[in-house]
Amino acid sequence: MQAPVNHIIGFANIVRERLLPVKGDTLVRLNQRVSSGDIVAEARFAREHVLLDVSRILRVHPKTAERLITCKMGDRLSAGAEIAVGQGLFPRSVAVPRDGIVAAIGGGQVLVEVGEAKIEMRAGIPGTVVEIIPDRGVAIQTTGALIQGAWGNGRIDAGLLVNLAESPDGVLTAARLDVSMRGAVILGGMVKDAETLKAAAELPVRGLILSSIYPSLLPTAREMRYPIMAIEGFGALPMNSAAYKLLSTNVKREVTVNAEAYDRYAGSRPEVIIALPTSSEAPTLKATETFAPGLQVRMRRPPAMGMIGSITAVKPGLTSLPSGLRAPAAEVKLENGETVVAPLVNLEVVG
Repeated sequence: MQAPVNHIIGFANIVRERLLPVKGDTLVRLNQRVSSGDIVAEARFAREHVLLDVSRILRVHPKTAERLITCKMGDRLSAGAEIAVGQGLFPRSVAVPRDGIVAAIGGGQVLVEVGEAKIEMRAGIPGTVVEIIPDRGVAIQTTGALIQGAWGNGRIDAGLLVNLAESPDGVLTAARLDVSMRGAVILGGMVKDAETLKAAAELPVRGLILSSIYPSLLPTAREMRYPIMAIEGFGALPMNSAAYKLLSTNVKREVTVNAEAYDRYAGSRPEVIIALPTSSEAPTLKATETFAPGLQVRMRRPPAMGMIGSITAVKPGLTSLPSGLRAPAAEVKLENGETVVAPLVNLEVVG
């Protein structure tokens, strides 16, 4: 049976795509070295669309209106520019109300894009551009540590890592934050109140890496302009030992927090990337593994949720579970020395 892999690994070859949501221009070249803050692609798009009904304004048939329209697709027009003039002694005219670009013409109507905005896509991680994706962005390769989580608020940023979690089950409060942490990425425990998230925004910080977050705080967390990532999920959950050890031993290094949404079908997960210089060959990440003795796994369901262990045996066939169900299962020796039998569906490989 194939197992999902939750990457918590100290050294790996990491390739990540940085894509614009709309068509745009790539600003870097192949094999170029970039830092996390470099802009690698940008796009311009219209915030609004204005529909000008030339046929109705001039009081003519749509086919007649199309003959009177003087602009063309793609024309960039200034506010007040006439796009059609009627006939007669006192002809009516149609003008563009705001600066814009003609997006479509048809049926006696003109659609104008107005309110242009610019999107800048930053590299997010330091590394090398290994692929140019036409009109959309780039793929960047780096080597270093990778820690994936369960939930993110959709933001990305980078900064020096500061540890405020003395233990995996600590609690981060607003009182722990001070001005010395401005511009840092904070490794905290669980967060139980909105005041902590708001206090971090006021500094501001460049990211929060949490063990867990209370579900009632999710609307507030999504409004924050800095990335927030929960490694374990929701509620009062301690951080698993593998992630805590890896993060707490990389304090004062620059880390990237990409708190993108978890999507099991697209293969995307919120993650922390710590780029590390190396001269040796880094292993390639695997999306799935086959359950087998010796694999390090993480428990995904209570009562041992979040705990790390090692598979000692994969049970043949179906195993009867305390719930009365029968399912493929494995014996797992947990880090506290206890051995449990767990359904394979409740395990994910850590590596």
